[in-house]
Amino acid sequence: MIFSKYKGLFKPKNPKKYKGDPTNIIYRSSWEKQMMIYFDNNEHIVEWQSEEFFIPYKHPIDGKYHRYYPDFLVKVRNKKGIIKTRMVEVKPYKQVQEPKVQNRKTKRYINEVKTFAINTYKWKAAREFCEDRDWEFVIITEKELGIQSW
Repeated sequence: MIFSKYKGLFKPKNPKKYKGDPTNIIYRSSWEKQMMIYFDNNEHIVEWQSEEFFIPYKHPIDGKYHRYYPDFLVKVRNKKGIIKTRMVEVKPYKQVQEPKVQNRKTKRYINEVKTFAINTYKWKAAREFCEDRDWEFVIITEKELGIQSW
């Protein structure tokens, strides 16, 4: 398996915290890798997993059901000792904002509109899935990670 600079295999220092196969944790961006390191090393994270399950959602373009694999599912112990579950999606800030209407409908603009529409449907399904389970759905961008976007 060949990985780019931003994709690779994550090897946890605390494999017992990982729920799934700890020998096959794949990150698809440097931001996902940063989150994995945080989850693995943070004492308040009781357990975590990466893309270990899917949520069905209706695709806004073809109208068919597709599978959405959330980036992370994390169990966190708060200061009171209560364990809360959070579903975490890591995305560029640009992808969580609706694209500004353009006069010229370039391929780039059309792709941004499609990506935003698909993400909106995925996240709606994720929020409903989380609400049914009393979980929290969180989207993390470079702003929350403290990374400067170029």
